[in-house]
Amino acid sequence: MADHRLTSAPKIMASRMATPGIIRKVAATAVATVVATAVATTMATAVAATSAAVAAPSVAGPAHADELIYGQDVSNYQPTHDWAASGAKFGIVKATEGTDFTDRAFARHWAEMAGRNIVRGAYHYAHPASDPVAEADFFLSVVNRQPAKPGDLLALDLETTDGKSAAHVNAWAKTWLERVKAKTGVTPLFYSGWNFATKYGDGLGQYPLWVAHYSKARGTVTPPPPWKSWTIHQYTDNPVDQNVSSVSLDQLRALGRK
Repeated sequence: MADHRLTSAPKIMASRMATPGIIRKVAATAVATVVATAVATTMATAVAATSAAVAAPSVAGPAHADELIYGQDVSNYQPTHDWAASGAKFGIVKATEGTDFTDRAFARHWAEMAGRNIVRGAYHYAHPASDPVAEADFFLSVVNRQPAKPGDLLALDLETTDGKSAAHVNAWAKTWLERVKAKTGVTPLFYSGWNFATKYGDGLGQYPLWVAHYSKARGTVTPPPPWKSWTIHQYTDNPVDQNVSSVSLDQLRALGRK
């Protein structure tokens, strides 16, 4: 999506003490006392260690950055992008923009990712000044000309207003997303910059969030309202748009075509 991006993780060893067979009673008592004290001390230490372990349980937190699934997104600005050398486990590529622009590199990227078993997705760059249904249908007409497979993702890239109001842009996005879902059965990803999503994303929290936030280290972004979680974080555009997914590859595929 490089053309319009916003910069926006005892074993306790007890020793036995032997006592000579013939010993004074007093000595025996003293030895017994010493042994008892030693055992008590050892047991107390073990109990304290166990209590400490119980008091500080291991709590699972967010995945460490190096455990997140890595992916990239590109467009016609990277027509010869080398997917084999990319290290990407998922990739999302531009398919269309508006009602008449088809990305010239889309078909190549689509085929390259399929051949390398990369979870793939296609996105549409939105222009809220035009008809959302027409844009949604145009997007699907281009994507559907390419071979499809289960797990293919669909996404809306919303990062411009075309001079329209927040209410208009928000309603436009809802209509586009609903249209694509109705036609495909796929709940599209919603992409935007963090600030843009906050202002124009009202009521879109049911769509998986793909959010750009470059001032946050990868995987450390917090979702803007109304989202409760993020699915993909785009954390830099250098040298290409780079992303991490908060969900597994299987979970990512589950968001795509059936």
